Amino acid sequence: MKELRIIVCAKQIPDPEAPLSDVSVDTENKEVIVDAPLVINPFDENALEAALRLKEDVGGTITVLSLGKKLSDTVLRKTLAAGADELILLQDSAFEKLDSHSTALALADAIRKIGEYDLILTGRQAGDWDSGQVGLILGEILQVPIINLAREIKVEDSYILAKKNIPGGYEQVRAPMPALVTVSNEVGELRYVSRTKMLKMLKRASSIPTWEAGEFVSSPDSLQRMDIVELSSPPDMRRECQFIEGSSAEEKAEKLAAVFMSLK
Repeated sequence: MKELRIIVCAKQIPDPEAPLSDVSVDTENKEVIVDAPLVINPFDENALEAALRLKEDVGGTITVLSLGKKLSDTVLRKTLAAGADELILLQDSAFEKLDSHSTALALADAIRKIGEYDLILTGRQAGDWDSGQVGLILGEILQVPIINLAREIKVEDSYILAKKNIPGGYEQVRAPMPALVTVSNEVGELRYVSRTKMLKMLKRASSIPTWEAGEFVSSPDSLQRMDIVELSSPPDMRRECQFIEGSSAEEKAEKLAAVFMSLK
């Protein structure tokens, strides 16, 4: 069997593990402000791990695509340190806050520019907006078979074999390549990348290819931003704790009953 040509789509997002105190909502401008480090979407890291395992099993090359207004090649070089062969940054102000369909359109144009491929892997969803739509729309635009929520992926001849999550379990499915698979977190976390390996990657003299919208998007004017109708802060989750004291169980019960009565 020939070596696989794998494309992994990886989104840069604020760390979803950031504490709630680092997150605020600007209701007037309809923006979520997160004061947290940028990371690779954890679900996309699952997809990269699946790609690396396939590369180890059958051989191949892995190209990582990341799309956004302002991308950090420091953050995204982690994909190269983990074992990807190429990283391409799709960076342009035109990519700011795109809706899912427009994001998929831009990614599809980038993939067409790359040329031939056998497999496209995406995370099941993004860790910021959690839409879970881009991968499925991308497959429809490219008109390739789609398997979603895969927890295990293998290759047999010219077919992708996957265990796909369904309510209450999973089902085994297969699809001819080229195909697109959205990868679920059951695949496992991205392998550990040592600090030493990461530092060596950052010191490399080679630059990361960066494509602007005009270089690959067929219709930049057709890209649409998310239309947020309303955005509000989450409900106040603070709780008050009151200790009931007393010299006996009866006294404590009376005080507790008085507290309940005051809440009516």
